[in-house]
Amino acid sequence: MSDDSFYATPSTLFLSDSDVEVLADMDAVIGALAEAYGQPENQAATPDRVVVPTSTGWQRVMTSAPPGSKFAGSKTISASVKNGLVSYLITLFDQNDSRLAALIDGNRVTGLRTAGTSAAALKRLLPQRPIVAAVVGSGFEARAQLRAAARVCSLAEVRVSSPTQANRDRFASELTDELGLPVSARNSAQDAVRGADLILCAARSRDESPTLMAEWVDDNATVVSVGSTTPSQRELDAALIGRAAMVVADAMHEVLYDSGDMLAATSEGYDAAGKTVSLHDVMSGQAERPSAGIVVYKSTGSGFQDLVIAELLYTRALERGIGTPLPTGVLTIRK
Repeated sequence: MSDDSFYATPSTLFLSDSDVEVLADMDAVIGALAEAYGQPENQAATPDRVVVPTSTGWQRVMTSAPPGSKFAGSKTISASVKNGLVSYLITLFDQNDSRLAALIDGNRVTGLRTAGTSAAALKRLLPQRPIVAAVVGSGFEARAQLRAAARVCSLAEVRVSSPTQANRDRFASELTDELGLPVSARNSAQDAVRGADLILCAARSRDESPTLMAEWVDDNATVVSVGSTTPSQRELDAALIGRAAMVVADAMHEVLYDSGDMLAATSEGYDAAGKTVSLHDVMSGQAERPSAGIVVYKSTGSGFQDLVIAELLYTRALERGIGTPLPTGVLTIRK
């Protein structure tokens, strides 16, 4: 090591999955994401994700330097599809001195940022009155979406549908007890979403056909779609995008050109791009919900969200003395 090189001070901090569980709470996540999305958008600071094939699956890297943040970094996802295994790692670099500030297990962060960003959007999009919500899906993401939505809106009733009766019954029973509001299991998605003010979509069909059809949705409903994040995936009927008065995108380019729902809508002749606005514009007040019509919040997720949450976790970890300082680090070199 030369005199012009140094190791990070303080030491690089490793945050394990259990550390993240202790440090994260949904209210703080929603607040951090709402504040970050209220800043002017800089698409160059969050480029498109990069995906490379491997012998058993793929590696995906999502980078970002959120405007106004002290940190920049990336989330790397390593998926061994052949073996049904995946791991997540977030790096956090200090923009001022280039030191590697933290390595964070990103397992929980994906769920936190997806549900947290949806909830931040709903604070701007939903009417200020008790509403009826429908959940399409009963898995991890569906639960996270409902939990987050319950923190930002007044839910009078919730209905859930999913293909397996035992799963939807369990969802209804457990979330009724947890949230203290009536959650009922329905035999079909159509039955669940009829008349709902808010529809949370967090499930795709096995054959990638849409799980939410346009004719089921009321004229002024708000739809959250988080389950179609690649060109081959489908969740929403193309005609629903056609009916929508507005589509709100958490990541404009990827929603328009990497989401199967939006690609299908465009190929069927609907002007998907013409009605899509950035979540940054909605959160900053530059775009408002139309007075009438369906609004779709469409999410593919982004490194921007991961890095906003990573900074929150790191800051809290330093304040509380949580995490493991690494005994050695990455050398920072002066050039």
